[in-house]
Amino acid sequence: MFQTLDHLLKSWEYEAGATQRLLNHLTDESLTQEISPQNWTLGRTAWHTVAAIRIITSNTNLTFEAPAEDWPAPASAQFIADSYHQASDAFVQALKTQWSDSTLEECIDFLGQSMPNGALMMFLILHQSHHRGQMTVLMRQAGLPVPGIYGPSKEEWANFGMEAPKM
Repeated sequence: MFQTLDHLLKSWEYEAGATQRLLNHLTDESLTQEISPQNWTLGRTAWHTVAAIRIITSNTNLTFEAPAEDWPAPASAQFIADSYHQASDAFVQALKTQWSDSTLEECIDFLGQSMPNGALMMFLILHQSHHRGQMTVLMRQAGLPVPGIYGPSKEEWANFGMEAPKM
């Protein structure tokens, strides 16, 4: 749970940057990549990640402009990446201007349970991380390069003058 707005904003900056890097690598063709017809496509997962910023925070008193519907998913990878950037920036501005450290302690109803805003913000970040993991697998299946998030990706080891770990 976040207890200070500064800690939340610093964490969001890193996590949102990681998500943005993934979304920036998507192509229109890759958006249809799926594990199976019964699961979300890469595009659907990416768009859900964009809309989830507003959906998850909708029971708080934060007001900002961002997509609030995650269906249907757009067919443009650039639109998805741009929408994430705009939603994330609007979210950060709302936090900076509408909340304080004490707001993180206030409780809201989320999925039928009382939760402090600070815990909800942690949930938002972990939710985003969960879907990033799904997207990286689908990106690999689609033949896209995957940027490193918590360390170098397979393609990035050479940038550090190191050999990638053995397969």
